[in-house]
Amino acid sequence: MIELLDYPFMQRALLAALLVGVAAPAVGIYLVQRRQAIMGDGIGHVALTGVALGFLLNTSPVWTAVLVASLGAVAMELIRWYGKARGDLALAMLFYGGMAGGVLIINLSPNGSNASLTTYLFGSVTTVSDSDVVAIVCLSAFVLAASLGLRRQLFAVCQDEEFARVTGLPVRLLNLLLALTAAVTVTVAMRVVGLLLVSALMVIPVAAAQQATRGFAGTLGLSVLFGVAVTLSGTGASFYADVPPGASIVVLAIALFGAVTALAAPLARRRARRDRELRSGEVLPDGEAAPGTQPDASRGQAARESGAAAPASEAAADAAHAGDAESGTARGRASVAGRYKGGGAHGDRGFRA
Repeated sequence: MIELLDYPFMQRALLAALLVGVAAPAVGIYLVQRRQAIMGDGIGHVALTGVALGFLLNTSPVWTAVLVASLGAVAMELIRWYGKARGDLALAMLFYGGMAGGVLIINLSPNGSNASLTTYLFGSVTTVSDSDVVAIVCLSAFVLAASLGLRRQLFAVCQDEEFARVTGLPVRLLNLLLALTAAVTVTVAMRVVGLLLVSALMVIPVAAAQQATRGFAGTLGLSVLFGVAVTLSGTGASFYADVPPGASIVVLAIALFGAVTALAAPLARRRARRDRELRSGEVLPDGEAAPGTQPDASRGQAARESGAAAPASEAAADAAHAGDAESGTARGRASVAGRYKGGGAHGDRGFRA
C-alpha cells in the first residue's frame, strides 16, 4: 500500500479521496435527517451539464459544475417551496434535463466526447490534476465550515422546520445554504466517486454510523471516520484492480454497513432490554432493585402498611405531580429552544440522529 505514494497521480487521488471522505458524510447527515437521501443523486445529474459546459468553454469543468449544480440545488428548493405541480414530477424533469443537457453539450464541444464524461460519471484516479486538487481543497473547506460551524442551526431545521421558525432561525436561508453545500459536495466528490455514485457516499456512512451510535455528535464523527476509511481503501483497491474508484468505494461502503449492522444488532437488543427493565422497575441482573423501586419481597408489606393512608396521600401526590409536570414542561421547552439556538454549554446533548 505504501508504494502507492510513489506515484504523483495517486498522491493527488488519495488527497482528494481523504477530503471527499470527510466532506460527504458531514453534509449527508443532514440530508438523511430530512429524508432527502437521493438529493445528491439529483444534483449529480444536473452537475453533468456543468461538466459539459466546462469542455465547451475550454475551462475547468469543476468550477462550471459548481455553478450549474448550485443553480440546480436552488431550483430544487424553489420547487419545494412554491411548486404548484407535483414536486416529484418537477424534480424528475430537472434531473433528466440535466443529464440530457450534459450529453447534448458535450457532443457540441470540440474538445469533449461521451468518453470524456465517463471519468466524471464514475470517477477516475488517473485524471485528478493539480488544479482539481486546489479546487477540491477550497470547496471542501467551505463545506466543512458550513456543515460544522452551523451544525446546531442546520440540525434544528432538518429536525423540525416549524419549531426552528418559532425559535427565530432563518429557515429558508438555512435550507438554501444546505442545498448549496450539498451541490458543492457533489462537485467535490465527482472526480473520485463520480456523479452517479456520490449520493451513496453521502448516505451510506451515515446510515452505518446510526446503527452504532445514538447522539448527533457521535453519529457525525463515526460517519466521517467511515467515509475516510472507504474512500481511501476504495481508491487504493481501484489502482490494483484497474476499476473505476467510485464502484469500489460504494461496494466497500455497503459491505461496511452490513458488517456494522450485524455487529450492532445484538448490542441494540441488549440495550433495549435493559431500558425496558429500568422503566418497568424490574430487578437488575445483580439482584438489586431498579432505582425508585422496592424488591419484590417488600412490596406487599409496604402496600399493606400504607393502605389506610392511601386516599389522602394519593390526592396530595396527584397535586404535586401536576405542579411538577407543569413546571417541567416549561423547563423542557426552554431547554430545547436553547439547544436549537446553540446556547448553553451542554447543547449537544439534545441532538439525536
